[in-house]
Amino acid sequence: MNRTTRRAALGRLTAGLLALTALSGAAYAQSVTLSYLIPSGADGVAVAEELVRSFEAANPDIKIEIETRPGGSEGDNLVKTRLATGSMADIFRYNSGSLFQAINPAQFLEDLSNEPWQADVQASFKQVVTAPDGTVRGAPMGAAMGGGIYYHIPTYEALGLSIPKTWDEFMANNEAIKAAGKVPVIQTYADTWTSQLFVLADYYNVSAKDPSFASRYTAGEAKFATDPAALRGFEKLQAVHDAGYFNEDFGAAKYDDGIRMIANGEGAHYPMLTFATTAIAASTPDKLGDVGFFAQPGDDAALNGLTVWMPDGIYIPTTTSNLEAAKKFVAFVASVEGCEAQTRAGGASGPYLINGCTLPDDVPPAVSDMLPYFAEGGQNGPALEFLSPIKGPALEQITVEVGSGFRPAADGAALYDEDVRKQAQQLGLPGW
Repeated sequence: MNRTTRRAALGRLTAGLLALTALSGAAYAQSVTLSYLIPSGADGVAVAEELVRSFEAANPDIKIEIETRPGGSEGDNLVKTRLATGSMADIFRYNSGSLFQAINPAQFLEDLSNEPWQADVQASFKQVVTAPDGTVRGAPMGAAMGGGIYYHIPTYEALGLSIPKTWDEFMANNEAIKAAGKVPVIQTYADTWTSQLFVLADYYNVSAKDPSFASRYTAGEAKFATDPAALRGFEKLQAVHDAGYFNEDFGAAKYDDGIRMIANGEGAHYPMLTFATTAIAASTPDKLGDVGFFAQPGDDAALNGLTVWMPDGIYIPTTTSNLEAAKKFVAFVASVEGCEAQTRAGGASGPYLINGCTLPDDVPPAVSDMLPYFAEGGQNGPALEFLSPIKGPALEQITVEVGSGFRPAADGAALYDEDVRKQAQQLGLPGW
């Protein structure tokens, strides 16, 4: 090869290297790194890692770095501080409902109302991430949790009982169970928080009769003692106690006892939140298939539905400099692929609030029993605490008194109204 030929070849090689460098630089310039802030719990971290891994595989030009924060009030304060100082991550996971309202979403969060994926998000979730100006600011992150009644499937089968759709049917089932020499309803008042379920899980029935209750309650216009639909939860609690349907040791029994009793058939019903399915799986995995679940019945079978404790939301702060990339990740979380990634990482704890998302065929009965309430035509709605910032701190003590026969339902409701009034005044809410 002569000098001229070598010089030409070298020139072509140099030109090729420069072109390759330019292309690499262009690709590098187009890549984006997002920060994603989540609570520090191990289960939540595992889900976040699987979401990020799956998303990055489909979007190689976007990288996501996970940050963790404390839970509880420390975490709440950190989120508020980072939003206020403009130092929030590009995407973050946080509560829906009343705590969402407390972070001033209209000012600090991107409006996601018109994103195409919103068409598949269930309306029951949208209302708990809607800012005061009517705009939707988040997507669901995680599965929903139901508040209702676990039941012992073998007991129901042995006695030929059907799932009740009305309160009268539920009480008739309890009577049949008692006549068979079994405990109809498990209560565990040594853990006082468990006494609230008959009141809290009844909220779907309240809202079905009065959709405006939450807003009127927040404004100081609706009261538990004077609203017949709201009073029913206290009345139901008193009625089950007065009928003698509780386990004898209901005052000393704890939550762990309740889980054991419902799994082993030592009681036929246990009012509880469906997060207990995980506890049943951990403590008595061989009995998981013996425990089913249904919504707390109301007074009209046509209005039967489930009170839902909503999952967290995933949000984008207005301060992000990578809005389009952040929207891509939120869209992925709110997709069927996002649901599948969450199930791979954390198992199937309940239904997702995104149309098209399904659960594995082998989920426990207590999980599969929830699905009809979320299917097309199903009925579900948020618990009151997701629609109003007011939840009086003394409720669990009051429901223990009503459920123990120490205080009538009407007096308990009136006492709770007073507890609520004090809290509303502390929050500075108008109308109180």
